[in-house]
This record gives sequence, structure tokens and C-alpha cells, in this order.
Amino acid sequence: MSSELQLLDQWIPEQMEPGTLFVLENAGSLGDAKNPYWAVLACPSCGALGLITRAQFSGMESMICGADDCSAEYFLREDQIEYRKPH
Repeated sequence: MSSELQLLDQWIPEQMEPGTLFVLENAGSLGDAKNPYWAVLACPSCGALGLITRAQFSGMESMICGADDCSAEYFLREDQIEYRKPH
């Protein structure tokens, strides 16, 4: 299952709906030097905001929602959000 990724040009938190991505203006300058924070992504399932790293942004690592009541796990694949398939 997948859904389309929505890009936001300006940081306006009120416009961050599920599946919206905002690339940080200082992308790459925060967090671990080997895998810095790159963007903010609203969970495609519940809309909770979370920082994502360069590896997650490029689709090399998965993301798990950090909200208390959501455990969605997904990858970014170009302009799509691809949910992890159950085993």
C-alpha cells in the first residue's frame, strides 16, 4: 500500500496534514553528522510530526510513527509513501 507525498514550501505547521513533508532550511546541520536531520514529516496515518534523517529521506531507512496511539511504519520512495508490508 502506498500514498502520495505532499511537499510544503514554507514552514506552516497548521498546513501539515498526514503525508506532508517539509525540507528543513538548514537540512544536514542538526543531529548526527553521519545521518543528520533533513526534514519534518507528518505521519501518513495519524498526522503526528516527526523529524526524519537524511537516510530516511532518501528511502534507505524506514520510519515508525512516534505517537502514543499510532505505530505506522513506512518508507519514502521518490514522491510516494510506501507502508511496510507485514511478514
